[in-house]
Amino acid sequence: MILFLDFDGVLHPDEAYLIHGRPVLRAEGELFMWAPLLADFPQVRLVLSTSWARDLRFTRARDWLPEALRARVIGATWHSGMAQNMEGFSHLRLTWWDSATRYQQIRRYVDRANLADWVAIDDQPEGWAEADSDHLVQTDGGIGLSDPAVLEELVARLRVTEQAKTAIQPGKKRYRFSEIPLGPIELDKEMRAWENMTPIGKEIL
Repeated sequence: MILFLDFDGVLHPDEAYLIHGRPVLRAEGELFMWAPLLADFPQVRLVLSTSWARDLRFTRARDWLPEALRARVIGATWHSGMAQNMEGFSHLRLTWWDSATRYQQIRRYVDRANLADWVAIDDQPEGWAEADSDHLVQTDGGIGLSDPAVLEELVARLRVTEQAKTAIQPGKKRYRFSEIPLGPIELDKEMRAWENMTPIGKEIL
């Protein structure tokens, strides 16, 4: 089972900002205060579908999660290679990922990995295809995963998807999470420089 995980508006209120390169929550509570609620799903692997992976790079974004969740992260919808030009130089400031909707970012990963069992939890429903609506658990950006109704829906979606049979399309194999042919992830070691305060979350796709 794959869970595409947004941070802002899911694991804490959608009021996170980068101040001098460090995330700060400008709302009551603390960053990732609702993350422990996901600890009850040990069978689920996580893919980061958050602007944190773009703005802080994959490793740093992943390492903000509690250790129990960090170990279950297998990738992100953002990849450093997306910022490279034809010659392989990483100097592209705007990429396809930056202009894509959250759904498009997730759908690209799903298609490339041929996923069958997946769910996304996010506070950005814009552009979500009706055909994939049963894969989305939408949160309110102010209360995120702390909403009992949202948590109940997530449990139900994960249970149903886990029990569903793997769908096979003609000429195309569909994989369950344990069968995904994942290659090595190229990670950036350098973090992009930030000045003053830059918002992360819904304001930056």
